[in-house]
Amino acid sequence: MLEEDQGKPNTGDIKANANIIKRTLANFGIEVEMDEITIGPTVTRYALKPAEGVKLSRIVGLQNDLALSLAAHPIRIEAPIPGKSLVGIEIPNKSKSIVGLATLLSDDKFQNSSKPLTTALGRNISGKAVFGNLAKMPHILVAGTTGSGKSVSIHSMITSLLYRNGPDDLKFILIDPKRVELTLYNNIPHLLTPVITDAKKTILALKWAAKEMDRRYDILEAESVRDVESYHLNVFGKKKVKTPSGSPLAGGENEDSSSPDKGRLGGVDRLPYIVIIIDELADIMSTYPRELESAIVRLAQMSRAVGIHLILSTQRPEVNVITGLIKANIPARVALKVSSQVDSRTILDAGGAEKLLGAGDMLYSSGDAQPERLQSAFISETEVKKVVKYLADTYRDEVSEEITLTAGSISADKSIFESALQNEEEDDDEMYEEARACVMEAGKASTSYLQRKLKLGYARAARLMDKLEERGVIGPGDGAKPREVLEKITRDENGGDVI
Repeated sequence: MLEEDQGKPNTGDIKANANIIKRTLANFGIEVEMDEITIGPTVTRYALKPAEGVKLSRIVGLQNDLALSLAAHPIRIEAPIPGKSLVGIEIPNKSKSIVGLATLLSDDKFQNSSKPLTTALGRNISGKAVFGNLAKMPHILVAGTTGSGKSVSIHSMITSLLYRNGPDDLKFILIDPKRVELTLYNNIPHLLTPVITDAKKTILALKWAAKEMDRRYDILEAESVRDVESYHLNVFGKKKVKTPSGSPLAGGENEDSSSPDKGRLGGVDRLPYIVIIIDELADIMSTYPRELESAIVRLAQMSRAVGIHLILSTQRPEVNVITGLIKANIPARVALKVSSQVDSRTILDAGGAEKLLGAGDMLYSSGDAQPERLQSAFISETEVKKVVKYLADTYRDEVSEEITLTAGSISADKSIFESALQNEEEDDDEMYEEARACVMEAGKASTSYLQRKLKLGYARAARLMDKLEERGVIGPGDGAKPREVLEKITRDENGGDVI
């Protein structure tokens, strides 16, 4: 169903490259001894030991000269290599090997892990498989330009989680404003709702997740346990969190959906992990900046213990998309190739991602160590479709709990989404009077003016403008000009304003 590793890396003449590095540095008065040479799937790292008294900044400053001498671009210098008294010079391989997801999923480290949220990240510079535990991270921020391999990395994470967990143990909320990446998963039984492509439904889904988080904390408090894993271990008396045998992809048996002890999402007898994935944060942030930031931050701060985790990705790692509050609460970062050092610093708090090669070449930071260079696992669209079809066929007769956002309800608790929709309308009604007062006081009206004065997102300001026009406060639009205000402020006999 999934592909193994393909091809071997072509490093070129290793001995010649080592001599070029030594000679180039010697020309600038820097003596070094060549140490180990490590061949990875994407780059080869030449580790060297500088002579006593050599400043590392001098070697780093010669990066462009080394790239010219080696006829290789871009090269990356790691000074020092974490845990070693060596400097690493990473040179792109002439041809790289493809890291197949199947090879990583069959690795003993993955197979023997007892953690249900273990994900395959890729291979490091030594060719060693690297895995992450989403429960420990507990949220991930992914950034990279078009062609960097960002979406493929997310597909690999999703498939890793599907491999280890059946739909009773893991639920997804997938949000895909681009409509072409995550919609592939629409038929898997793990979804709480069909893949969301609408910005407003995204906010509602995050509000639901916050309410579900509060409900789960009430359950944990009542049972006197610290987290979801303890809840499964101690409350049931046996571990409900499954090892790889819990998913049919791993050869496990499908649990009978008609079993009397099969838990419901809305019940207190089963608390599946919930993973929320947003494939393009920037699109939703431009529409609902305040609402999205506050919803993400609240979940990121508190949801770890109750088994709710976030994977956020963006092509634009800018400070108005990845805000300071979001960054502070999401320690695990995956930086694929970005366009500038500024973008690299936004995502990683360090440069380096601008020198990556694209196509899955990435820097992974777990939050408690220096970023590690990995080659992401590759999974094709055809492989994703095979996995989705297999799961859809396996669970064809099973009825799973599902949030129905389009109907404004949720099967487990209909009041949650109905109240969320109602609250949106009430919020707009509350802001209407403020918006009316603003435009009447200014004598002009425009969407951007309301955004600035009331600190709103574009979509909400536009809705308020529509209401003002419907109720005769402002006139119709006239191109880019501000709209005419039809209602005027009148003065009472004491000189006060009457709106």
